[in-house]
Amino acid sequence: QVQLVESGGGLVQPGGSLRLSCAASGSIFSINSMGWYRQAPGNQRDLVAGIRSGGRTNYADSVKGRFTISRDNAKDTLYLQMNSLKPEDTPVYYCNVDELRYCRLVRHWGQGTQVTVSS
Repeated sequence: QVQLVESGGGLVQPGGSLRLSCAASGSIFSINSMGWYRQAPGNQRDLVAGIRSGGRTNYADSVKGRFTISRDNAKDTLYLQMNSLKPEDTPVYYCNVDELRYCRLVRHWGQGTQVTVSS
């Protein structure tokens, strides 16, 4: 079974930095893409940063220049480096892996890690 476990969330002051980690375990047939999403209470889960299997990345406009997504293959871990944090970066962050199984996409999610940006 595929399991994703996020860590690294916590309380940070505006302008500070935080690095989220997503440890992956289990067997994945073929990775279509990986990414970080965030969801505030009462809102939908939106993409923050994504990375395709070929290495191409994309970011939400609100985080461009501040966040960086990366992957450490040796540790089977996905990272999200967050700099210059703002109060609006507060929502819970979820790690995602989209697995391609033959003709359909299977989405895997972590349990989430909370980020709170406050003085």
